[in-house]
Amino acid sequence: MAALSAALPAAAWLGAGSGLIARSAVAATPTPNTATGPRLDLSKVRLRVATYKGGDATLLKTAGLTDTPYTIDWSEFQSGNAMVEAMNGGSLDIASGSEIPPIFARLQNAQIRVIAVYKDDVNNQVVLVPKGSTIRSIADLKGKRVGYLRATTTHYYLLRMLEEAGLSFNDIQATSLAPRDGFAAFNAGSLDAWAIYGYNVPLAISQAGARVLKNANGYLSGNYLYYGHPATLADPLRRAASADLLVRLQRACTWFAQHQDAYAKVLSAELRVPEEAILSLYRNQSQARRVTGITGADIASEQQVADTFARAAVIERRVDVAPLWTDTFNTALAKGA
Repeated sequence: MAALSAALPAAAWLGAGSGLIARSAVAATPTPNTATGPRLDLSKVRLRVATYKGGDATLLKTAGLTDTPYTIDWSEFQSGNAMVEAMNGGSLDIASGSEIPPIFARLQNAQIRVIAVYKDDVNNQVVLVPKGSTIRSIADLKGKRVGYLRATTTHYYLLRMLEEAGLSFNDIQATSLAPRDGFAAFNAGSLDAWAIYGYNVPLAISQAGARVLKNANGYLSGNYLYYGHPATLADPLRRAASADLLVRLQRACTWFAQHQDAYAKVLSAELRVPEEAILSLYRNQSQARRVTGITGADIASEQQVADTFARAAVIERRVDVAPLWTDTFNTALAKGA
C-alpha cells in the first residue's frame, strides 16, 4: 500500500511521502440499496473516502460500479499513515492501508476502527540487490547499505528477515527512503539492497538488472485493511452507505479477476507505468484479491506485527490491537460474497 500504503492496494505502490493530493466528487445516481438490507434513503449522504492514485476510485469506475445511491467525495493520498491522520482529524469516513498504520493509531488513541480486510498479493514485496551483487542471503546484508521505508510493510518484513538470520537493524546501515528516492538511490549504486514493493520491483529488474534476494511471502499476511471513523459507524445512514461501498469493492475484486488485461491498460495510462510491469505483478500474485469481513485470525495477524515492532523498539510499548477492530460489516460482506 508503502505505508499501508503500505504496504498497500496496488495504486499506492508508486507513491512517496504523505499527505492529501487531490479531491474530487462522484455524483450519486439513485439505485436500489441491495447491499445494506432494507432500503434506506441515502440520497443526502456524502461519504468522504480516501483512495490512492489508481486505487479504489479507479477500480470502481473501471468496473462500472459507481452508480451509488449516495455521493462519494474521493480524497487522494499517498500513504495509509496520512489517511489515519486525516481520519483522526475527522475529515474521512473510510480509508485503507496495511496492518501497520492502525498500530501507531492505537498508541495515540486515534479515532479509527478496522472494518474489513482486503486480501492481496505479497509476492510484490521484496528485497532487491543490484545487478552483479555478490549478496546471496539476508545474512550477507550485515554491514551493508539497505534502503526501506519506516513504519511500512518494508520495515516489518525486513525486520523479520533480519531476525531470522540472527541480525537486527543495528547490524545494517538502514536508510528510510520514500519509494521514488529509493529507486534513485538504488539505480545510482548508493544502496547494497532495497526493501520495496509494487511496480518498483519489475521496473528495477527491467531497467537496472536488479535481482530479487527474497520476497515477503511467509513474512507478510497479505492482509490490507479498510478503516472507518467511529462516528461514521454510529450514524445509521453513513453506516449503510459504508456497507454498500465495501460490497461494491468486493464485487470490483471479482471483476478485476476476470479483466486484468483491461485494468492494466487503464492503470498504465493513469500511473504512467508500462502495462507489462503491471501485468508481471498480476501473473505472480500470491493470492486472489478479495474483500472480507474480519476474523480472529486477522486480528492475531496484526497483533503479531505490533508485537514484533514492540520487541524491536520500533514502538515504545506493546499494544493490544483488538479494540481497533469491529465486525460491523461482516454480515453485509458475507451476503455480498
